[in-house]
Amino acid sequence: MARPVVAIVGRPNVGKSTIFNRIIGDRLAIVEDKPGITRDRIYGIGEWNGKAFSIIDTGGIEIDGEDVIMKSIRMQAELAIEEADVIVFMCDAKAGITQSDEEVAEMLYRSGKPIVVAVNKVDNIGRSELIYEFYGFGFGDPIGVSGSHGTGIGDLLDAIVEKLPELEEETYDEDVIRVALIGRPNVGKSSLVNAILGEERVIVSDVAGTTRDAIDTPFEKDGQRYVLIDTAGMRKRGKVYETTEKYSVMRAMRAIERADVVLIVINGQEGIIEQDKHIAGYAYEAGKASLFVVNKWDVVEKTDKTMKEFETKIRDHFLFMTYAPVVFLSALTKQRLQKLLPVVQRVAEQHSLRVQTHLLNDVVSDAVAINPPPTDKGRRMRINYVTQVAVKPPTMVIFVNDPELMHFSYERYLENKIRAAFDFEGTPIRIFTRRKSDEG
Repeated sequence: MARPVVAIVGRPNVGKSTIFNRIIGDRLAIVEDKPGITRDRIYGIGEWNGKAFSIIDTGGIEIDGEDVIMKSIRMQAELAIEEADVIVFMCDAKAGITQSDEEVAEMLYRSGKPIVVAVNKVDNIGRSELIYEFYGFGFGDPIGVSGSHGTGIGDLLDAIVEKLPELEEETYDEDVIRVALIGRPNVGKSSLVNAILGEERVIVSDVAGTTRDAIDTPFEKDGQRYVLIDTAGMRKRGKVYETTEKYSVMRAMRAIERADVVLIVINGQEGIIEQDKHIAGYAYEAGKASLFVVNKWDVVEKTDKTMKEFETKIRDHFLFMTYAPVVFLSALTKQRLQKLLPVVQRVAEQHSLRVQTHLLNDVVSDAVAINPPPTDKGRRMRINYVTQVAVKPPTMVIFVNDPELMHFSYERYLENKIRAAFDFEGTPIRIFTRRKSDEG
């Protein structure tokens, strides 16, 4: 189910990123030991009183072009307003209302979106009186917070959650594969969408998706039903989308949440850049089946080794997604396009694969026999049994005598053995270690 989106906007240096980090807490720690994932984030998941939401930190976005502060503020606010369901307008208690604040407020008035005013740097009781000035915006009660001390965050989250909309879940049958195309601008996402649909010519209808800018297009091929979630952003050709790559992450995230399979589209002509790793990292963290699509392969000068060399580069850059297959094609000429959907179907099946407990335990027992867990201060981890508790992604729980004895490298060893036995191509595997007594 798609989560509502909260955006934090405001002029520079008011503490947006600090508050962002306070709200997401440790939720991004699921990738702490995965090599290759870029750590700086402009997007995270927050949760309060049982309600989850996606949160955007516009403070973490770098904008190229003219070095004009007001232009940067305007661009950040414009896109946040467009994408968000609720907007947190961050101000600085010590500075009071500035001209830049008023500029942002003016855009927020026009948006008609729910606004929560957060006044940062209320670090002590003496500063609490400073928030009264911010009633002047007319957005309701301003909330005093301190990013450095963490005070007022609960009140802020209460106000955010109160304004969150209830999003309806899509109603697709279980056998429909939902496919999202993600990637930075100009890698050819929209061309690929058109190529896939142009070849099938069995478009059922255009259905408005949960996301404002995504269009869901159902189609069928060889008896398998699919839904393409188009994140190309072609429907709103704005300057703001063309001038900064990092904004593409915001749109991609909404599509990723709703997809079964994510196509990470890379420009074969330009090669891999850091932003590709950002976007792929989100697909990994969301636990989605994924594959790399190297587009524009028709214009790449090739030898008999070019494809293999490019795939090696992908493996080197995306160490955390070695399970994801790679498809080379050209959306323009439709070269190798016929290879794409069979791979999509295959990884979707692996994403939903459930392994019987006795088979899983046989594999893990053999792995332990070949390579027993190392000792830690004279103690050795003992694996009692392992069971699969979920699919999409496949999730295993290993019951042991002491979870603290499970070293990351040994967990990876077990994952590799499980993959070798059952494939799980194209899908991440989640492994959790529990004390045996935790079972109940």
